Amino acid sequence: MSEPVPHPAGLAATAGTVPPAGPPGPAGTVPPAESPGPAGSAGSAGPAGSGRYGLLLLVIGLAGFVTTLDNTVVTVALPTLQVELNASLATLEWVVTGYVLTFSGLMLAGGRLADVYGRRRILVIGLAIFTAASLAAGMATSAGVLVAARLVQGCGAALVLPAMLAVVAVAGGGRERSAGVAVWMASGAGALALGPVVGGLLTEYADWNWIFLINVPLGVLCVALAALAVPESRDGAAARVDVPGVAASVVVLSAGTFGLTFAAELGWTSPVIVASLAVSAVAAVVFATVERLGRDPMVDLALFRERAFTGGVIAQVLWGLGVNGVFFFTALFLQGALGFSPTASGLAFVPLALLVAVVTPLVPSVERRIGAARTVALGLVLVAGGMVAVAFLRPGDGWAELLPAVCVIGIGSALTMPLGSAVLGAVPKERAGVAGGVFSVAREMSGLFGIAVIGVIVNGAASFTAGYSVGLLVAAALVAAGAAVSLVTLR
Repeated sequence: MSEPVPHPAGLAATAGTVPPAGPPGPAGTVPPAESPGPAGSAGSAGPAGSGRYGLLLLVIGLAGFVTTLDNTVVTVALPTLQVELNASLATLEWVVTGYVLTFSGLMLAGGRLADVYGRRRILVIGLAIFTAASLAAGMATSAGVLVAARLVQGCGAALVLPAMLAVVAVAGGGRERSAGVAVWMASGAGALALGPVVGGLLTEYADWNWIFLINVPLGVLCVALAALAVPESRDGAAARVDVPGVAASVVVLSAGTFGLTFAAELGWTSPVIVASLAVSAVAAVVFATVERLGRDPMVDLALFRERAFTGGVIAQVLWGLGVNGVFFFTALFLQGALGFSPTASGLAFVPLALLVAVVTPLVPSVERRIGAARTVALGLVLVAGGMVAVAFLRPGDGWAELLPAVCVIGIGSALTMPLGSAVLGAVPKERAGVAGGVFSVAREMSGLFGIAVIGVIVNGAASFTAGYSVGLLVAAALVAAGAAVSLVTLR
């Protein structure tokens, strides 16, 4: 495909691929260990009063909103960017994928930096970088400057996301953790619903610059509130950053992201793609060796001995493979097969996002009744069922046939909320940043790999519609497998 590749995180983060953490102690998880360090370590991170925690929730909501909005808003403006900046198609691809590359490549490192140097500090630094890069992108007068600004935006977001998850994990008890990630999920869902609309309105009635400049006042407010309301916490036992591990992780994720992103365009046998994936594989071996032998590893491989942590990450990977893989092609299907207009195809995602935001607050009561494992499994089964229903849509079908499936997927996505609780609750609090980084990396990389795999299925079929239908069934099977993994490992 030669079209610009949309960033999957905009869909992933808001449609449930990073489900909120539920109430404390789902069966099978290990209670978070308090940091033995001095004041300011993980154990002292609880919020001081409901007013301060309300501000913390506002920070989480704003941070989740601006970083997700930036993913969904930019693709609408690509045709305008091509004309006004005299940008080539390859440059437009880098406007989108440059953000993905640095965001995915640095996320694991960002989690470790948050644990070592302080989650609030790294969160504020990440937000400041993201905001400054948004200003630079909005003021860009050439395509090259815009691409450079997007790369820096990804660096900032790579610090924000794991630090924000770590803040959520350590700020208070299980109820606070549940509320924190629920706010993050709802804000992302709102950004998903508003992104294409806001992007279209700003591009048509103002100027394309404002799709980036709109982040600046929100980012400045978020930085100020984070400095005021977010309690500092860190891994009191961590004295340094695992530089070899950080370097190896950046190579693994950056090379892998590049290969998976451009494989469809350049071809899987292209020397550039083969070389990038080979470098990623070799770096992965180096990373595993360094982490196993290091005295203070960035990712303690012992974390994967916890059943809930490993099972939750595996379920996340299966989700990302399925959901992101088909979402990438959904707009093409809606317009090319069902005859939707571009506006109508964008609106098709709004009910899904709104249902995630509306149903999420109700999920804790469901979890208390049937347990975390069954709640997550039920959610994944509903998502898989909705995808199967979409797979049987045919030319001539419209909203009446599409909307029920979209609603089922939205409700199911919200029910996956306790998955995040299992993953974050299965590790010691002092490792919350790394746990958030691992979970986020699982989302990003599985989404990119899912796009590549489903792309092979779609491109290998006799027609796009037939390929998309088969791809949906394969994706539904992957999500259903995630339901089985959740049912076993989250008990």
